[in-house]
Amino acid sequence: MATEEGWHTTDDGKKLYTKTWKTEGPAKARVVFIHGFSDHCNNYDNLFPALAAKGIEVYTFDQRGWGRSVQKPAEKGHTGTTARVLNDITSFIKTVIPSPVPLFMMGHSMGGGETLCYAAQGPAEVRKHIRGFLLESPFVDFDPKSKPSFVTVALGRLVGKLLPHRQMVNKLDVKLISRDPAVQKKYEEDDLCHDTGTLEGLAGLLDRTADLAAGKIKIGDDAGEGGVTRIWFGHGDKDGITDFAASKRLFDALTAKDKEFKAYGGFYHRLHDEPSPENQQFIDDVVNWILSRSVEPVQADAGKAKL
Repeated sequence: MATEEGWHTTDDGKKLYTKTWKTEGPAKARVVFIHGFSDHCNNYDNLFPALAAKGIEVYTFDQRGWGRSVQKPAEKGHTGTTARVLNDITSFIKTVIPSPVPLFMMGHSMGGGETLCYAAQGPAEVRKHIRGFLLESPFVDFDPKSKPSFVTVALGRLVGKLLPHRQMVNKLDVKLISRDPAVQKKYEEDDLCHDTGTLEGLAGLLDRTADLAAGKIKIGDDAGEGGVTRIWFGHGDKDGITDFAASKRLFDALTAKDKEFKAYGGFYHRLHDEPSPENQQFIDDVVNWILSRSVEPVQADAGKAKL
């Protein structure tokens, strides 16, 4: 298994750090992965190499405002609006399509919420290349242990209209991300997990979450390749950051024929970072879901798309 690092330039000239986990032989499937809040793409050591070892190539990037895509302190958490976030994702996905190898999209936490929004709102000419969507602990709503007060949210939105680029630290409780003390320690000591958002970016995240939780963001039955929605959810029932129940409600409301919800009893927020060997259950489920859907023929016009 080899990795490749690089930089992707978005439509507005922003440079985003990228990394690819390559397979030893020809890839059986490919995944574009969207990381979460206060996170970065090199923080998935237990997941990406395991996928690549099973023939699933992983393409990912540090989102605007996060990880190595931050070149100076003022850029921390400066993600822009939801439209900007989705445009960055589109810009990146266009670099890996078209291809005869099936492509999937997966997101964790905040990235899971963004993936859900993309399945509903992303451009159809790009989504038609995505065979399926996978969500790990998606940010559909806050778990009560992490939910900010109504007053805090209201004041933040008010100030955000006047000072959109004002930075604010919103520290995640590392004891809620995994039951593994080593993972907690690593996260706490990782300078790239800076817990800093801008009021504009945080408002966008809160709006996406509110709309997902209220059912205002609708994922149709034709969101992916071939006019079919294929979607998988994985969520721990002891997640103290994103709400397990809200995730299940959204899943239950979906009318897609190919949908699956996997509940992980006792698991916290980062399912792939739970204590070994328990985390292997989650990884195996992801691998099996992807590979079982990679044996179908790719859509006939994938190689003819003009992007």
